[in-house]
Amino acid sequence: MKTRITELLGIEHPIIQGGMHYVGFAELAAAVSNAGGLGIITGLTQGTPDKLANEIARCNAMTEKPFGVNLTFLPTLTPPDYPGLIQVIIDGGVKVVETAGNNPAQWMPMLNEAGIKVIHKCTSVRHALKAQTIGCHAVSVDGFECGGHPGEDDVPNFILLPRAADELTIPFVSSGGMADGRSLVASLAMGADGMNMGTRFIATREAPVHENVKQAIVAASELDTRLVMRPLRNTERVMNNPAVERLLAKEAALGADLKFEDIIEEVAGVYPKIMMDGDMDAGAWSCGMVAGLINDIPTVKELVDRIMAEADSIIHKRFQGFYQD
Repeated sequence: MKTRITELLGIEHPIIQGGMHYVGFAELAAAVSNAGGLGIITGLTQGTPDKLANEIARCNAMTEKPFGVNLTFLPTLTPPDYPGLIQVIIDGGVKVVETAGNNPAQWMPMLNEAGIKVIHKCTSVRHALKAQTIGCHAVSVDGFECGGHPGEDDVPNFILLPRAADELTIPFVSSGGMADGRSLVASLAMGADGMNMGTRFIATREAPVHENVKQAIVAASELDTRLVMRPLRNTERVMNNPAVERLLAKEAALGADLKFEDIIEEVAGVYPKIMMDGDMDAGAWSCGMVAGLINDIPTVKELVDRIMAEADSIIHKRFQGFYQD
């Protein structure tokens, strides 16, 4: 299948694995790229230039196909060494960077000079248009269904994607609620050039996370996520668990007086405990509503091949059948 996104990124299938904290390691990124999609290493999970350089080298040893690195730009008092991280991305021969968080404008000259394609994650059309204006090559449009941070507008993809198609001239991919061939065909129908999957790729054999995480996603329904940190305007969609229930109780009790420090136990530093150790009640962890569509743990290649076969069947059999005399 050829779309503007496959042509831009030099990949076979219009499927991107989104950057995910303590999930986007070389093993998963290489598996997605080898299956014909675009795998993504999560830069801030590595944290330092030296560690990221090592992870990029590991991925280069596992695949000869294109892969990317996610860089999330966060407003912090002690920011990561972004120039150093970008330099090792360049030195490692990485040709795609998925940016998220704050506006990446100040880093665009460095990335452009190296010939790196930039895909910026956006939760609104206005942010997508800004990304287009500053020279991003593509955007990932995240609907309200997505795991992680859906923004504050609460617009689902059935509205957000056509709106993005109406306004953008650069390629874009859908993100949030994406799981199968139906997701891909629907995204294409609404104007996207491919899709980005996060939660679905966690529930694969190659995902280097604890089996408890994968089983929790398979067991969950579409009703098992919650929105936290909404009073702080830093909304995050997470899998429900006892820690999340405690967090929500604090939000309800403190109301407008809530501060980040009040919930730090439930949200800070919990990812290694969950993803590595399998302590599913350690805190809040990002998960999309798409968990309700995930019922197995295939290999990445099995998943990608299944998605493309299902998409092909929908386009060439189901759709054509509507027009038979």
